[in-house]
Amino acid sequence: MSDLKLSNQNRLVSLDVFRGITMFLLVAEAASVYHTLLEANPEGAFLHPFFTQFTHHPWHGLRFWDLIQPFFMFIVGVAMPFSLNKRMVIASDRSKVTRHILKRCLLLFLFGTGLHCVYSGELVFELWNVLTQLSFTILVTYFILDRSWKVQLGVSLALLALTEIMYRVYNPEVPYEHGTNFGNYMDMILMGKINNGGWVAINCIPTAAHTIWGAICGNLLLSKRSEKEKIKALAIAGALALAIGYGLDLAGITPIVKRISTTSFAFASGGWAMLALVFCYWLVDVKKINSWVFPFVIVGMNSIFIYLFAEILGHSWLFGFVEIFSGGVLNSIGIGESAVAVITAFLTLGAMWYLCYFLYKKKIFFKI
Repeated sequence: MSDLKLSNQNRLVSLDVFRGITMFLLVAEAASVYHTLLEANPEGAFLHPFFTQFTHHPWHGLRFWDLIQPFFMFIVGVAMPFSLNKRMVIASDRSKVTRHILKRCLLLFLFGTGLHCVYSGELVFELWNVLTQLSFTILVTYFILDRSWKVQLGVSLALLALTEIMYRVYNPEVPYEHGTNFGNYMDMILMGKINNGGWVAINCIPTAAHTIWGAICGNLLLSKRSEKEKIKALAIAGALALAIGYGLDLAGITPIVKRISTTSFAFASGGWAMLALVFCYWLVDVKKINSWVFPFVIVGMNSIFIYLFAEILGHSWLFGFVEIFSGGVLNSIGIGESAVAVITAFLTLGAMWYLCYFLYKKKIFFKI
């Protein structure tokens, strides 16, 4: 693990671990690991409820897999104070850093919209991808990054309040129903279509809170406060966000709906993100229990690259390529189709992990 630690004392290994685990889970989804395991454990099977947690909730409710995208956007926010400090040391010019951020956001936007063209097999204009939305949340966070945490928190709460108001004013009777909500209305204006799964482009507004909260946490971890104070502050903030999110849902005020990122969902998922960060920080940076982190960290080192690779080639090509060999061998010795699919998925995951390992060994890191 020592070779992964940089000489820069401001670098948090726990942040690398959190990012790496999140990306590993995303790559596993692209390798069809969860899909094949769920098919191998249909409804009624003992493990079916567990593997269902690796799918998005159809609407009102929260599953583990609904947390991955908020984790991703939160982690980007945590990293921003660290990366900005590093870039300011190198560039010594805020305008150069601003130009870099603008370029990065443009590339993320193009990557996100481009992925939908790949999914559709034709040229389309769709704004539902996490990278597209991340291009907005990074920009908002960057322009308030040097303000006080109170201002940053105020902006994040204002964005959540704006979301709540827009949905309730547009359809006071049923503000959060699929097909008739404000997000659907905006999608018709922006793209002339509604997503069948209920996802909406204006999710970028409430989820900007995740990136902003991440930046607040990043600044806290960069501060000279003691480790104990940092852990206490993060734990309290996470618990408070959870209480607000689940409280809004249980009180019948605002339901937790990930697909339109309701305010209750933003709070609940943000709370889980903070608690996940503080656990990683306590375990890895404070207790130094880090002998297990290497396989995950190297995945996070090329996070955007492996995400794009997995989304473009994981489902559509690599799984089928691996299946030619795994299926040919395993079917010939009597292994059932369901087991072959699961094994193929894990082999595909292994191949994508090895790609990350190869890039790490060659010191190739794709940055935007």
